[in-house]
This record gives sequence, structure tokens and C-alpha cells, in this order.
Amino acid sequence: MYDIIIIGAGPAGISAAIYGKSRGKRILMLEKNRVGGLIGNVSTVTHYTAIMKEESGKTFAERMKEQALSAGVEIRYENVTETKLIGNNKKVVTDKGSYESKTVILANGGSGRMLGIPGESLKGIRLNATKDGFDYKGKNIYIIGGADGAVKEAIYLAGIAGKVTIVCVEDELICIQEFKDKVTAHHNIEIMPHSSLTAVYGIERAERLEFTDNKTGKKQIVQDAECGVFVYAGIVPNTQIYTELKLDNGYIPVDELMQTEIPGVFAAGDICVKKVRQVATAVADGAIAGIQAAVMC
Repeated sequence: MYDIIIIGAGPAGISAAIYGKSRGKRILMLEKNRVGGLIGNVSTVTHYTAIMKEESGKTFAERMKEQALSAGVEIRYENVTETKLIGNNKKVVTDKGSYESKTVILANGGSGRMLGIPGESLKGIRLNATKDGFDYKGKNIYIIGGADGAVKEAIYLAGIAGKVTIVCVEDELICIQEFKDKVTAHHNIEIMPHSSLTAVYGIERAERLEFTDNKTGKKQIVQDAECGVFVYAGIVPNTQIYTELKLDNGYIPVDELMQTEIPGVFAAGDICVKKVRQVATAVADGAIAGIQAAVMC
């Protein structure tokens, strides 16, 4: 029996664990893959207080993990398959075991949204900038998405690729001004506005890309057997297993103390209904959830 079980080891979960542990509670953190969540995959971490110079998602995640372990947080790498959240004792079932606790914090964020187009599973599609970027040195790279996360990765990849094309559904980029200025400063970044990637063709890897102009409906086929496509089309909340909770468009509603509708169950970070999804807000959510869960134990 634990005091608090935390599902997910991203910034929200790590923050919750550290604050809960500081209050003398027995914490179990369950993580499907690795500490860091989606932020661990980004090329650079920006706009977060006191980050290191040239902070990458990997280094940020490593320091989060080190901090949690140093605090005495128990981390198990297991896939949660079922939860029973109603009642005084909460139960969490994984692919390796079953655990009980007095409170639970749901902090397992979201997963990258699929485009739902033909050929999306071909090699060369849905790549990771830091992991796969150098495989496309001097080649053509396509970034699908025009918001902050997509444009930030485009800026990073512009230092590797021969040419980077940002494909955005809007008439212009919808990122912050800082990133717009950096895009303008790169001679090898081109913007393809009001357009979508609608199909990918090839045998084993992407060889031809089909783009559709969202205003005219005109289709354009680009032949490029060596290109790389990096998709940043938003996230889908990982809430499928929380069948006892009422969701809002897949996200978990919480109050100002990060409490869900079920007593003793909290949620934090990108998995929640909220307007701003940033590392800073995830960490703040986790701190509140960890403190409040500790109070209830």
C-alpha cells in the first residue's frame, strides 16, 4: 500500500513526486517508457526558468530523473492497463503487477496525434528531430505543423537539412514572434501555407508526398525518395483507461487544487482540461497535486 501512486514521469509527474516525497509520503511512480514524457523528445527546451544553456529535452529529462531518484522516489517502468479509482483504496494494474494507494495522480500526458492519412506508417515519416535529424543532413525535410513545437524543431533542423519546408494548415505560422523571427533569419526554411500533407506513397519508405491546398483543393505531388517528414500535429490525451472519470474532449476536468470528480484522484499536466500546455504549467500542476494528495493521506 502506497500513499500516492503517480502515473506518468513527465514534468508534472516528477514535480508531484518530489513534493509528495518531501512531505514524508510513500510514493510509487509508474512510467511506460522513460522519464521525461514528450518534452524528453524535443531538440531544445526554451522559456523555462533556470534551464541550462542549450538545454535539450534529453538533458532536461535526465536531470528530472536524477532529482526524483535522489529524493527517494520509487520509479517502475511498467505499462498501466487498468485503474480502479472509486473508493478509499485505489488500485492500479500494470503489465507486471498490481498496486494500491490512498491517492492517485494522473500525469501521463498525451501522445503525438496521427495524421490519419495513407502511407503514414512508411519509413521516413513521423520522425524525431534529435534522434533522426542527422540522417537527413543536407537533404529535404518537411515539418507538418505551424505552432510553437513544430516551428522550434524546424529551426533546429534547419542547421542540418539542405532545406526545411514548414507545412501549416493556417495562412501563416501560429507560433510566437521569437520563432517567427528565427524562421525569417534562416535562408533554407520555406513556409507552405494553408496546406496539408494528405498522402504518402512508396514501397517501404516515403518516396512521394501529396500536399493539398486547403483553399483551392489543388493537389501537388512531390517526388523525393530521400526526404524526412517530421509531424507535429498536436497531442491526444492518454485517458483511455480512465473509464470511471467523465472527460471533456478526452481531457480530465480538475479544480484549482488539481482534484478530479473522484475523491483522492488528482490530475496534472497536459492530460488536464487547460488553456496553456507548457513545461512551466505542468510543473506547477504537479506541485499542487503532490501537495494536496499528501494532505489527504
